[in-house]
Amino acid sequence: MAAYSIFDIIKVGVGPSSSHTMGPWQAALNCMASFTQSHHLAGVCALRVHLYGSLAKTGKGHGTDVAVLMGLSGEDYRSIDTSHIPVLLGRIQQDRQIQLFKKHRIVFDPNTDIVFHFNESLPQHPNALSFEIHTIDEQIHRFTYYSVGGGFVVQEGEIAAAQSEASFHLPYPIEHAYEIEQYCTQNNWHIADLVLRNEWAWRSPETVDAQLSELWQHMKHCIWRGCHTNGVLSGGLQVVRRAAHLNEKLLEGKRFDDVEMWLAHIRTLRPSFQQVLKWVSCAALAVNEENAAFGRIVTAPTNGAAGVLPAVLFYYYCFVEGSNEEQIKRFLLVAGEIGSIFKKRATISAAMGGCQAEIGVSSAMAAAALAACCGGTVSQALMAAEIAMEHHLGLTCDPIAGLVQIPCIERNSMGAVKAITAANIALESNPKLAKVSLDAVIKTMWETALDMNHKYKETAEGGLAVNIPVNVSEC
Repeated sequence: MAAYSIFDIIKVGVGPSSSHTMGPWQAALNCMASFTQSHHLAGVCALRVHLYGSLAKTGKGHGTDVAVLMGLSGEDYRSIDTSHIPVLLGRIQQDRQIQLFKKHRIVFDPNTDIVFHFNESLPQHPNALSFEIHTIDEQIHRFTYYSVGGGFVVQEGEIAAAQSEASFHLPYPIEHAYEIEQYCTQNNWHIADLVLRNEWAWRSPETVDAQLSELWQHMKHCIWRGCHTNGVLSGGLQVVRRAAHLNEKLLEGKRFDDVEMWLAHIRTLRPSFQQVLKWVSCAALAVNEENAAFGRIVTAPTNGAAGVLPAVLFYYYCFVEGSNEEQIKRFLLVAGEIGSIFKKRATISAAMGGCQAEIGVSSAMAAAALAACCGGTVSQALMAAEIAMEHHLGLTCDPIAGLVQIPCIERNSMGAVKAITAANIALESNPKLAKVSLDAVIKTMWETALDMNHKYKETAEGGLAVNIPVNVSEC
């Protein structure tokens, strides 16, 4: 049984896409690390990168080529100062050279040495890329990777090994939602209590606590940045950032020097229902505008859906009585476990399952966590996740010009509001009377993914992507 920590599902990253940016970035890092284990970088004389399937079709819009260049250069997406990315990219483009792993410089022209195979896919996954390394002894070394969603990467020929490595003995192994309920009933636990005991098998309680706090810090700072940054997103669609204007309007002109003062003020407000909805939308828009701008975000469980969980957490922290920093950690624990079940039993890759695998999963994660932190039972939390996903089934991924801007940014707002609604419905319901279980809806989601036409799976070849007139050459 595959085992995933919640820190595999919810993790610090960089926009705009977990599968098309973070995954290829990680693949490039892995390629360089693998090659240097048995070869000398000084022997490399040329390198070519091949992008296939969805990575080719929407790679420009998602910055796949940029991510590959950063990874080959030895930069880490978890720690890089994102403001330096344009500088590093400009240097490579101007010099037509790249310094591999910060050690060995070779001639490299991104315009010709990154090849987009628009009409070719590799059989194992729609998100595939290969690195073709030429050495001075006239040898060619090939490394092929698959970006399988949420920033996860597996190497061709080693997929079975990768799955084996993911297998880890946990005290309470979980593959189905019903097992969560069984463990919690037997031990009189809430979901967060169960998840904590599994997390402690990986790392110390102090480390778990610190990493949960770090995730929340990154989330709220991302919301803050998005709510205080104006301008037009790059890419050619001329999408105007809206979160900052909405934040200013909701604050009625008040200004604050830092995120803590800003949040403290918002928590004192007694907003109307309409204003609460606007605040939730503002938070979701803020995160995904940051994501679209190559900003620092938290993947939850993907970048395209990175705004849902923070927006619902923002709602919980600011507007739900009794919320506090400790409860936020429990919120993240519950959300991460729900996300891991979707990854095990279905997919969190839009290239495999459409947007139901991203916004749908994130909405289910947030709904379960909110219900649990608002006093819901284990059954009500699982019911909330089911309701949220049930009303995302079949949601397509059809990014205009391959950019995570339209409809992606607004979809995060919709996913957040649906999560809050699902949690509230579940909190006022008797789960024993429910006709649909979370396991059943996960199974249905996967079957729907398999039946979905490929053009609705992050290819920009269907839906809004072909019905909205844009000058694709500008994008």
